[in-house]
Amino acid sequence: MITFERNRDTAARIAGHLDADILAYDKNAFKHAFEKYDAIVAVFATGIAVREIAPLLVDKWSDPAVVVVDSNLTFAIPLTGGHHGANELARRLSELGVVPVITTATEVHERPSVEGIANALGCDIVNRESTISVNCTLLEQDVEVLEIRGPKVVVVDDDVSVLKKYEDGLA
Repeated sequence: MITFERNRDTAARIAGHLDADILAYDKNAFKHAFEKYDAIVAVFATGIAVREIAPLLVDKWSDPAVVVVDSNLTFAIPLTGGHHGANELARRLSELGVVPVITTATEVHERPSVEGIANALGCDIVNRESTISVNCTLLEQDVEVLEIRGPKVVVVDDDVSVLKKYEDGLA
């Protein structure tokens, strides 16, 4: 969690709820947090947080989940990593009375996502680039989930997401 000193009480309340560390804001706070944490809560205005994280963003698969919370604990806004923990983090913050502002299309329309299916099945997504087209299709219709046991050779098109069970069976 990153905050200005003036918002430390708000950050402390959130940190207590999430069992999280608090980092006082300085010019390297977000860089440090990106290197150390999978999820970051920032008690900031959205514009400040966006400008701070923009140069650090690489891709949705490696960037941490970032959620912005205003200093009045009114809204929790996932900025990055909606399917990768930010939406769930915003929902956890709703336990403090904060309104989660979820904009991820599949969740807004109460549809499954490839990432959610993979997580529920204990799988990694092998061909991550496929999630764009498959998630778009999932917005419009159900997509069949097939479990294929080997030995087999599977050939797929670009619009097929391939999931592989975690090696150790754990997420």
